[in-house]
Amino acid sequence: MKLIAGLGNPGRQYEKTRHNAGFMAVDFLAEHFNLEFKKSDKYKCELAEGQLLDKKVILLKPQTFMNLSGQSVQSVASFYKIDLSDIIVIHDDVDIASGNLKIRPSGSPGTHNGMRSVTQLLGSEDFIRIRLGIAPLSEFKGPLEDYVLGKLSDEEVSLMEGNVKKLSPLFETLFRKGIEEAMQEFN
Repeated sequence: MKLIAGLGNPGRQYEKTRHNAGFMAVDFLAEHFNLEFKKSDKYKCELAEGQLLDKKVILLKPQTFMNLSGQSVQSVASFYKIDLSDIIVIHDDVDIASGNLKIRPSGSPGTHNGMRSVTQLLGSEDFIRIRLGIAPLSEFKGPLEDYVLGKLSDEEVSLMEGNVKKLSPLFETLFRKGIEEAMQEFN
């Protein structure tokens, strides 16, 4: 079983913000593969279970705020006894150009507080992450927090939609050929 966690912030005020790229990604996967999210108070998240290609998966959207995302990821992984090698976290990355994505098998959380929470609570950085680019299309003056919590422009929405549509073929490559092939094809 694979656990695919998309990071974001709950609540209507955060919909279509750059920091919710992970939520947009797992929402796309749920729609594409006909999976339905259900609220889980026990794990402080929304979960969708089913098949993604030929793999049994759990899609997860933490309903804590971003900085506490690891609580949901860790509790679901622990309950379902999911190995680190079967955990995939999808999140925004301000250092990657909008419309691009990167996949890697492990690594530090960098400045991403949601990823910092996940790595701390899992006790490891050794799980797959898919980073969706949200770098500014033009110069942004102001705090990084204001930028990532800002609403996507129409152009950014189009780029983000194009980016998340890459996920279906990315997962096909990842599940059938492995992480190295997925990195070569999509990075």
